[in-house]
Amino acid sequence: MHNVGIVVESLDLAIEFFTEIGLTLEGRMMVEGEWAGRVTGLNNQSAEIVMMVTPDGHSRLELSRFISPQPIADHRTAPVNALGYLRVMFRVDNLDELLSRLEKYGAQVVGEVVQFGDVYRLCYIRGVEGLLIGLAEQLGNDTAKDILENDN
Repeated sequence: MHNVGIVVESLDLAIEFFTEIGLTLEGRMMVEGEWAGRVTGLNNQSAEIVMMVTPDGHSRLELSRFISPQPIADHRTAPVNALGYLRVMFRVDNLDELLSRLEKYGAQVVGEVVQFGDVYRLCYIRGVEGLLIGLAEQLGNDTAKDILENDN
């Protein structure tokens, strides 16, 4: 996977929020013109994009702010069981400490922080601009795959 894309209203606020989670700003640029619209099907589009990279350098989060055409739908308040792309999840080192830091961005836990076996503590939050974000703190050396295989 190269990246996951999220459309936001404020790139600056989204950069701050995802930097707090541990991503690093890789670049920021305008993507516009007929060529870009041919890719997206939006004709002559204009968007400012930011690329954020995960701490391991293997994955990226593309944040986009569309200037034209304007966004026409808002899926940020969709519940967890809505169809389509819904959330992105990050592995974090200290979930409780991160949650307290994200409060300044208005982040709120959707349900509650739960423990999945001896592998993860995890939760969903509504983060910057109401985006649904998953956070998972790995507890041991086992993986979710190990737990699933042992249950069968």
